[in-house]
Amino acid sequence: HACGHNMIAAMAVGAAIAAAHVADDVGLTVSVMGTPAEEGGGGKIYMLERGAFNGVHAAMMIHPSPHESPTPDIIASSRLEAKYTGKSAHAAAAPHLGINAGDAMIIAQTAIALLRQQILPTDRIHGIVTDGGDAPNIIPSHTAGQFSVRSQTGEQLAELRPRVDRCFEAGALATGATLEIIEGIKYAQMRHDIEMATVYQRNAEAVGRVFSARVGEIQRPGGSTDMGNISLAIPSIHPNISIDCSPAVNHQPEFAAHCITEVADKAVIEGATAMAWTAIDLALDDEARKRLTAKAYA
Repeated sequence: HACGHNMIAAMAVGAAIAAAHVADDVGLTVSVMGTPAEEGGGGKIYMLERGAFNGVHAAMMIHPSPHESPTPDIIASSRLEAKYTGKSAHAAAAPHLGINAGDAMIIAQTAIALLRQQILPTDRIHGIVTDGGDAPNIIPSHTAGQFSVRSQTGEQLAELRPRVDRCFEAGALATGATLEIIEGIKYAQMRHDIEMATVYQRNAEAVGRVFSARVGEIQRPGGSTDMGNISLAIPSIHPNISIDCSPAVNHQPEFAAHCITEVADKAVIEGATAMAWTAIDLALDDEARKRLTAKAYA
């Protein structure tokens, strides 16, 4: 998988198998949650809302990456689909009779490009055009695109989104096209549980992992995930584990190839071991157990 989801699943299953051998002895209940459609579908969000995480006190998953980090910077994200409806006409014989939905999309993208100068360095706006019209000799009567808007936190995202929406409104205003914005899933920023992350890093280092960052260290913004929504409801961690893939990065074909190497297999075993040990350590630590079990998600 080009973002290492094969490794994520293997580490979760491996950690559960390892921890299950001593779970009864340490008073630990282990659950493996299969959470589909992370990339755009928000599977964890729907499962959280529908009770799949009820009674859970702590959640952990590990993500492959070019770098090893216990608390990677995972930011909030909002997805949208923008659709413009205009009026078709022959582009040579009667262009004046048309309303160009393609121009509306171009104006919106130009406005977004100019907006980037005035947004925070940690903000991100990006997207693709999924429908650009039917033929070059016809004024496009319809265009559509999918876009992601990201900020460090949900609060910052709430401030940025209206500014982006106005870029799309500008396209409609300038051309006379009609705009429809269809809201997609919203991903929260990741709130790493610092105590859990510290225990995880200690255990990962014990099995030989070498970290490029420490717990809580500020890093450049990364991607977004529905694990962020889980972390706002349940104490959670989402460390990155290196697969020694540089210069390849997530979502490149080269990264996918690195996810089925011997280095990746070693990372799966070591990540699963560290995650299992972390669950056991937390179960055996009276203060950690008291804090984590004080409130279960319901």
